Amino acid sequence: MENQVRCYNDIVSEAFDSEDVKTDTSIDQIYVEKTILKLYKEFEKNSSIDPDLPLLIKEVHSKLLKKCLINLPKSYECLDASRTWIIYWILHSLWILNDMPDHETLSAVVKFLDQCQHEDGGYGGGPRQYPHLGTTYAAVNALSIIGTDEAYDSIDRSSLQRFLWTVRDVDGSFALHKDGEQDIRGAYCAISIAKMTNTYTEALFDKTAEWIVSCQTYEGGFAGCPGMEAHGGYAFCGIASLALLNRTQLCDIDSLLRWSVNRQMRIEGGFQGRTNKLVDGCYSFWQGAAFPIISAILSKDNKELIETVLFNQSALQEYILICCQNRDGGLIDKPGKPRDIYHTCYGLSGLSVAQHGTGVMDPYVVGSPSNELNRVHPLHNVAPHLVYNSVHYFIRHPPPVKDKN
Repeated sequence: MENQVRCYNDIVSEAFDSEDVKTDTSIDQIYVEKTILKLYKEFEKNSSIDPDLPLLIKEVHSKLLKKCLINLPKSYECLDASRTWIIYWILHSLWILNDMPDHETLSAVVKFLDQCQHEDGGYGGGPRQYPHLGTTYAAVNALSIIGTDEAYDSIDRSSLQRFLWTVRDVDGSFALHKDGEQDIRGAYCAISIAKMTNTYTEALFDKTAEWIVSCQTYEGGFAGCPGMEAHGGYAFCGIASLALLNRTQLCDIDSLLRWSVNRQMRIEGGFQGRTNKLVDGCYSFWQGAAFPIISAILSKDNKELIETVLFNQSALQEYILICCQNRDGGLIDKPGKPRDIYHTCYGLSGLSVAQHGTGVMDPYVVGSPSNELNRVHPLHNVAPHLVYNSVHYFIRHPPPVKDKN
């Protein structure tokens, strides 16, 4: 696919056609398109004067993220059970922007995350909170981003593996927490955690790949559990899990690709999470990161596909840069929505994926060359070399654990 910046006139013709049948869905879609077309028209006028547009305002985003790492606004009180997530979102965003905090700050983060580690294994969302696979995944990723001996050694891998066994069911599925419902996110988080910390065993993930494949729907995407609707976040968890397990041959990769490419919006350029839903900046990663994984799978049979980018890189970068930046820092879901750290993290992650494609070619950067971001590993959403460092550190320092609890 030839990548080029779209012009306003090219995309107007792709506007949604309600066929004179108004629904809540069609009304919302038309409103979003009109809002975004206005932004693209304004951008086209400004870019004729400044060829470096669109510009990623890195310094402004970094300033906000570093401030939030130390002192969160009151609006984040409702996320008290997600503080390990917030740390991961911030650190990962800062690493993508190549502006990490100083060593003293990172050491303080390690000490805080240690307080979130539960005596029964795993991490809660905050100190003295029950362990959860999501918050454990976030904590392990955050510690891997920090990447010091202090960070690695703070993880109690013996109790961590015991925790993984407590949330595993006999069919190979995983609940996100003890006595919780099975969910494909739980399977993905468990696999990613185990791979990153060298606590993976064949017995622990016996039948897991087969359970994950049972979540693939008639549309081609993956649902949260068998029989539910295909969803971008779940689809990422599904294909990333199968790739980590080296069992991708079990799924219907062609139908997944067909479903995935149809989630990129014609006008907006970003991705929707489900069929007939609105564009959302966070799916820049959840949907976008599936494509390099799919490319790698398909290239096993056709080597020419290893450098094939299966989505429109330009369009996704335009959506993030033109429509999703808050001028005071942070990224947003879509125009009119407030900024937040979650969308900042996954918007930047998706922008990195769009710039670096399959990871084996030269970066393709829309706008100023300064927009280029650090590359992320599509399976874990941390830097590739940080994944390598973590895995090899724990291989050299095996945990004193048995295969089962």
